[in-house]
Amino acid sequence: MIIEFRVQNHRSFRKGQTFNLAASNYDKSLTENLISPELPGIADTKIIKAAALYGPNAGGKTNVLLALRFLRWLVVESATGQKPEAKLPAEPFRLDRESLEAPTTFELTFVAENTLYELSVAVNKNRVVQERLVASPNGRAQLWYDRVWNEETKRYDWSPDKPADFQRDPGIVEKTRENALFLSTAAQWNNAQVIPIYQWFGKKLLFMNLGAESPLSHEHTAKMVNASGEARKFITSVLRSADLGLTDVEAREESPDADAQKFFGAMKEFIRQAGAPVELFPERFWQVTFQHEGKGGESFPISWSAESWGTRRFFSVLGPWLSVVKNDQVLCVDELETSLHPSLAAELLRLLFKLTNNKSRSQLLFTTHNPLLLDMTLLRRDQVWFADKNQEGESFLYPLTDYKPRADESLVRGYLSGRYGAVPFIPHGLVEGVEDNAKLMEVVHGG
Repeated sequence: MIIEFRVQNHRSFRKGQTFNLAASNYDKSLTENLISPELPGIADTKIIKAAALYGPNAGGKTNVLLALRFLRWLVVESATGQKPEAKLPAEPFRLDRESLEAPTTFELTFVAENTLYELSVAVNKNRVVQERLVASPNGRAQLWYDRVWNEETKRYDWSPDKPADFQRDPGIVEKTRENALFLSTAAQWNNAQVIPIYQWFGKKLLFMNLGAESPLSHEHTAKMVNASGEARKFITSVLRSADLGLTDVEAREESPDADAQKFFGAMKEFIRQAGAPVELFPERFWQVTFQHEGKGGESFPISWSAESWGTRRFFSVLGPWLSVVKNDQVLCVDELETSLHPSLAAELLRLLFKLTNNKSRSQLLFTTHNPLLLDMTLLRRDQVWFADKNQEGESFLYPLTDYKPRADESLVRGYLSGRYGAVPFIPHGLVEGVEDNAKLMEVVHGG
């Protein structure tokens, strides 16, 4: 469960920007959309189950998720997924010379295994500049370690000198490379204190891109349909309720031959090294068949390849969506509405809120352009965030609550009219600045 994320000097974010998922104490609506952690130190804090990020194209909303994904890569892969001499794939803000030389920083406050943690990381392309981990197992903050690069000595300074709460193995310290996190290295050497953190990043923090150009495997949902009669029954009922014309679904596993298995293995390794979820490239073929009701009530099978793109997209989303609910995961989704009708996207959100109680750790962070989700019977005001850019190409984040919208205010109308910002500014249309429209038309039509 994420409580707060702060990013600075990453992609379009030059200055530090904060994405806070703590709920407002003044909003008493939609309590089913909230998590009650009931942990020492944050016993009275409520956390939102889902946050929507709105903004114009290239406004920076996707970069929030990419920043989280890069931090995940640093934790899970930096010690094992690259060569010792490799440069770190840091992406500082490119429209300012000082930023190009400055480190990229991330700060994440999160809960793993019912313990509150704060992880701070600063990196450039050459090395980890700083890495700091604070744990609060009993509500009392404990500095487990702070690792800072010393440019004069060309070594790291570590504090505290003699940690009382953390077992900092000198051997692991020596094994930690400049281009790797100590957290990542210590987990490989079975440090029991950091393993829950490492596993949270590796197994609980997930990413999904629903953009039309993005591959999305249906393997996860197909496995669920194939493995359990109850799961198949539940997924079928959701598909029926989605008004897709479906009455049933079947999934059958087909193993590839030896050559195909070798190819799949190589592709999964390539995807892993690129930092993408390996689930995007399945190890098996899954033959999915949908049943449709036709004339006279007769059932007709339609194969996966013959089914509509929207139905395939919705089916592929369902498995990961339900796993998030079941496994207390944090799912980050880019372009939630792509290939999904706005009503279906809204019902997926309602499904998440309905299937999770206030003790759950499941969360959804998603980007969208869909104004119809700005429905105060669906999302609270503190669940809506915006990303926008200034004239210098610098992105910034801010919540809807900054505008203090009235209870009866139409958020859809307000957003589309530009009241909250984060919409494209095109006052004269796309032909602004074209003085000779006739010449333009001649160019367009090849005259």
